[in-house]
Amino acid sequence: MKSDLYVTGKPAADRLLRNDGTALLIGMLLDQQVPMEWAFTGPFTISERLGHLEPSRIAAMDIDQFVAMCCEKPAIHRFPASMARRIHELCAMIAADYRDDGANVWRGVADARELFARLRKFPGFGDEKARIFVALLAKRFGVAPEGWQKVATPFGDHRMRTVADIDSAAALLKVRRFKQLEKARDRDKASKPLKKKATKQRSAARRSGATKRSGTSKAKASNK
Repeated sequence: MKSDLYVTGKPAADRLLRNDGTALLIGMLLDQQVPMEWAFTGPFTISERLGHLEPSRIAAMDIDQFVAMCCEKPAIHRFPASMARRIHELCAMIAADYRDDGANVWRGVADARELFARLRKFPGFGDEKARIFVALLAKRFGVAPEGWQKVATPFGDHRMRTVADIDSAAALLKVRRFKQLEKARDRDKASKPLKKKATKQRSAARRSGATKRSGTSKAKASNK
């Protein structure tokens, strides 16, 4: 697949993402609760350890054996066991429904709504992740079925929000900075207010940090 995707900072890992649809899907699956570079290096790590990234062969592996491999240091994710099970299920679906090739998920699809519906059936691909992946295919791979921008909303715009917008080291820094700014404003990558629970947890963490710093300062003052 022709692409200018740049995300891991490792040429071999980025090359795998550009050329292997299964690798790209696995990377997107892992892209949560960890830095993007770590998530999208995961497919390369698995490929290096197994010597392949064939969905049918992964699906045929004993699940416990596959999980153990994914948990080896360095692990593929912050939560390697749960993610390994999702990858195993994803590969089984690719093998059964898409002729053992992740790229067949979008190959020849003319309507973005159909592509979105296919992605939503995969483990770990919620509404937002599926939208980001539609944007990723259009922006970085030229796979732009009719209506993709609407389906990918808001990730089809020109703001540097997600992996879909990264084509260089400089772009990676811009996306990271965008996420940091939105997080500081209690907003998500779609620039929407975070849910109250998440906002309260973040505020509590900030207060806790401030209290600890205040306590440390007072302790230092009393020791003088």
